[in-house]
Amino acid sequence: MRKVYVALAGLLLAAVVVQFYFAAVGAFDRPMEEDSFALHNMVGRMVIPILSLLATVAAALARAPGRLIALTLLPLGLVVVQVLIVVLGRALNDDTGYTTTASLVVLGLHAVNGMAVVGSAGTILRQARALAAAPAGATSGGTAPEEPAARVP
Repeated sequence: MRKVYVALAGLLLAAVVVQFYFAAVGAFDRPMEEDSFALHNMVGRMVIPILSLLATVAAALARAPGRLIALTLLPLGLVVVQVLIVVLGRALNDDTGYTTTASLVVLGLHAVNGMAVVGSAGTILRQARALAAAPAGATSGGTAPEEPAARVP
């Protein structure tokens, strides 16, 4: 089950990278329309949450430490924050639907939070790989085992 967890963690990180790619595609699409971000929205609202949930189940079945199981849910929580950022940012637009300074300040957090999603997905993959490399009984603590230190001759 640990190998399944690593595979799902890898797919999660790949989906997050693809998410950034689709954001750029939407941003450079001309003429920009609402469906310019359709692929970005689909990956962010469906693929990443599903992979986060599946990886969390795999982590639990692999008997990962509780903190790692919780960490594996973090991308799902951050995706919820992404949606809330967009909703709040749009609510701060003016009456004609154009952005205001306040809405731009809030909407800019979408990119910052996106970097947090990347960081969490990368950390999950690194710790999942360390868990898979550890002996079966070596995960009695609250965190995933650290990567083995290099041997000094």
